[in-house]
Amino acid sequence: MNLALVLLTTAVVFVIALLAAAGAGKLARLDGATYPTALTRAAVAFTAVLSLAAAITAALTGLLN
Repeated sequence: MNLALVLLTTAVVFVIALLAAAGAGKLARLDGATYPTALTRAAVAFTAVLSLAAAITAALTGLLN
């Protein structure tokens, strides 16, 4: 596979994970959570998006091979 495509896809997934984390943190703060709690929720959202992307990649790799 082309290295540029892999790097671009990785960057897009990383940006999407950061946006999801920022949204989760902002929603937590709007809900009245403290800063540490909001940061924890943002970290959980970031990890969840990356884990989902890894699971989808593994599933698609299994189907294509």
